[in-house]
Amino acid sequence: MSVTTTYTVNGMTCGHCAASVTEELTGVEGVTAVDVKVDTGAVTVTSERELSRDEVHAAVTEAGYELVG
Repeated sequence: MSVTTTYTVNGMTCGHCAASVTEELTGVEGVTAVDVKVDTGAVTVTSERELSRDEVHAAVTEAGYELVG
């Protein structure tokens, strides 16, 4: 089963930002794909299981950005 969820991340302004967020999120167990839209802050994560908000928050914070909501 594949789970896809879209989050909003504040503070991203460029491709390097997107790469940092992608790198941290792909390090979360079960994540199979990450799609980042810098202009809107939308981050779509596809995973093999449902991720906890805490897991996503920790990865985004580690990248240096803020998970909204």
